[in-house]
Amino acid sequence: MRRRAFRGAKVNNGENWTEETYSLAEEALMHPFRDRGLLLTCFTHKSYANAFGGEHNERLEFLGDAVLELAVTEKLFASRGEDEGKLTERRKGYVSQSALERAEKKAGLMRFLRYSGGGSNVGGKTASNLFEACVAGLYLDGGMDAVRKFLDKYIAEIDTENYKSRLQEYVQERVQEPPHYVTRETPEGFACEVVALGGRATGEGASKKAAETAAAKRLLELFTEQS
Repeated sequence: MRRRAFRGAKVNNGENWTEETYSLAEEALMHPFRDRGLLLTCFTHKSYANAFGGEHNERLEFLGDAVLELAVTEKLFASRGEDEGKLTERRKGYVSQSALERAEKKAGLMRFLRYSGGGSNVGGKTASNLFEACVAGLYLDGGMDAVRKFLDKYIAEIDTENYKSRLQEYVQERVQEPPHYVTRETPEGFACEVVALGGRATGEGASKKAAETAAAKRLLELFTEQS
């Protein structure tokens, strides 16, 4: 698991929670849980449950996905007068994996995750799944008011347009060689550099895909400015 710098307690591989961990997790979620067993389940990865017993958070992820979509839909419906197609596209920007990874990073939830085994057990969609599980926990323990309060602070819309495809089309209209991406992991997430048509641009993101998208978007902007 990639280590990040967070204030306060941090759970290590296979480690159980202390009273301080409970308090800091509640602080991050902005809600004092009546059911602390539910709170613990929100942060229990399947690898931990398999190794040490107890319930893991995958069922909560399922519920959290639906609650998150409802909360975002409700907010967009109330605040915007756009048509269904535009509202649907905007909702994607709030509930995509990249958006949830950025929200998780802002909230600092991964520092509390109970897991077991190597870092490969907590890669991929672990961060976005954890965010969804926590949304479900908030809903079950505090209702939609607790969910809305949490989302209002941490979740934000991101651009979901496929800039990598647009860049590739732009480049291959001019040359046969596709854009070249070099992406590396950083303490904050990922950084990417893309090179094409003699130009280059960089981008950063919570995931590899987000970093590559940001770099492609910036290079397209540079080409547009030049033309």
